[in-house]
This record gives sequence, structure tokens and C-alpha cells, in this order.
Amino acid sequence: MQPSDWNDYQAFLAIARAGQLARAASAMGVDATTMGRRLRRLEARVGATLFEQTREGQVLTEAGEAMLVDVEAMEQAASRIAESAAVSGGLSGLLRVSLSEGFGTWFVAPRVHGFTEAHPRLMVDLVASTGFLSPSKREADLAVTLSRPRAGPVIAGKLSDYALRLYGSSAYLAAHGAPERPADLTARHRLVGYVPDLLFAPELRYLAEIEPDLSAALRSSSIITQYRMIAAGAGIGVLPCFIGDGDPALVPILPERRITRSFWIVTHKDTHNLARVRAFKDWLTGVVAAERGRLLPG
Repeated sequence: MQPSDWNDYQAFLAIARAGQLARAASAMGVDATTMGRRLRRLEARVGATLFEQTREGQVLTEAGEAMLVDVEAMEQAASRIAESAAVSGGLSGLLRVSLSEGFGTWFVAPRVHGFTEAHPRLMVDLVASTGFLSPSKREADLAVTLSRPRAGPVIAGKLSDYALRLYGSSAYLAAHGAPERPADLTARHRLVGYVPDLLFAPELRYLAEIEPDLSAALRSSSIITQYRMIAAGAGIGVLPCFIGDGDPALVPILPERRITRSFWIVTHKDTHNLARVRAFKDWLTGVVAAERGRLLPG
């Protein structure tokens, strides 16, 4: 097999998993023109149309569905070969991890050097965003999600519970006063929170657990943006304790109204035993266990 052949099959896999040629091209770090050329070359080689073009993107044809099974088997075989070859020299290759924006930015990123220093030949992608890549679609090797997947060829286990509470800046509270009971939030304070119709997970609906009918007047799809607005004195909002407690300028508000959520580690059942996936899972589990007090303060 020529190198270009495997690139074409990788392009096919990426399009099948992303459902859109442009999104697949972005994931592979190439432009859409290159992606389209690889797909056309592969279709010419096998003598079949592998995707149908729809308004939503690319959908596998019957021939594409059949090829997907074989190409995923090729990918798994290639991963096993790479793992075997790397035994003497340490882990190598690419590990892609999908994380929530807050957990990835505030908890994993400051600590991941401990993992990369132990595995210097391994390339690590930390995809910390509003939303998750899917291990079931092979978009990521491992994901830390906010809920346990209900279906799909995945293996999931709880990583940890974590706590959230209301925070406000010292400057905001000096100007507006501190609420003494949940009802005060409705009458006298500006609330910061998520854009309801842009929530990527129902677990991000917090405010009703503080007080029924609460709604945010200053909203963002990004927890980083929400944190920045709260820290700047724009209002009061719910933050994970591992974010809010780390900023000395933020003050917990109504601390008895604590919210608890969970993180779950999710891997694909066909790749969860790969050495690089096991290594990151073991490292992350150990770090979380050692610093559980930051996620779930007493």
C-alpha cells in the first residue's frame, strides 16, 4: 500500500465520523479541497460512490457502510502494530482527549505536563471546548463527559463528582450587597449563566436548583467567558468550585446551595486497551483521586 493510499482511507474515516467534509478536513489539519481530492481518488480506486451529499453533509452509501467496517479494522490493526513497536521505546503516536472547557482549562491543562514528561514521544491533543468529541464515532480516544452515555460501542466509568456554587466578585458585592436568601437573586441582582438554547448538555442547567424561575440576564455558551464576567463584577453566577475557589477575588454566595455533578471517562470498546489510552486514563484517575478536594470541597 502506498502512503497516499492510507491517507485516502484516513480521509474516508474522518468524513464518515464527522458527517461533513469540511469538519473532517479541520480535524485532520488539511483543507477541504485536499480532503475532497482524497475521497474522489479512493472512490475511483474502489469503483463505488462512498457518500451521498445531503443538506446536512455527507452520508455513507451502502458501499460506504461496507467499507467503513473494513477500514476501521485496518485502523485497529495499525494501532496494535504501533503499540507493539513502541514497547521498547515508550508510548508514541497521537492521543486525542475530549474535555469540557472548564475541566480541561482549569484542572487538566495545568497538570498534563506530568503525563507528557513521562511519555515524551506521545503527541497529545486536549480538545477543551463547549461540547464533546465522540469516542463512539472515533473522534477522540478518550472523553471526559458530564453524563454516562446511554448507547454506543463505548466503555464508561465515573471519574469523580464535582461541586458548583454561586460566586460573585468582592467589587460586585460591595456595590450591590450580598444576597441573604435565594429570593434576593431575582429582585436585586444580575445573574450570569448559559444561553439556554445553546446548552450542549442538560447537566449545565443550574439556576433552577438554586431557586425556581431564576434566569440569567447576561449569558454565554462559554464557561470561560462566564467566569471572566463574574470576576469583572458583571454579576453573580454558578461556577465549578475548582474554578471559583481558585480565584481569591471571588466570594461564595449562599454556600449551602451547593450543586453536585459528575465527570465520566468514556472510551471506545475497541481501543480502550491501547497502551496510550490506558496510560492517560490511569494518570487522570490518579490525579483526580489525589486532588479530589479541589473538585468536591468539604
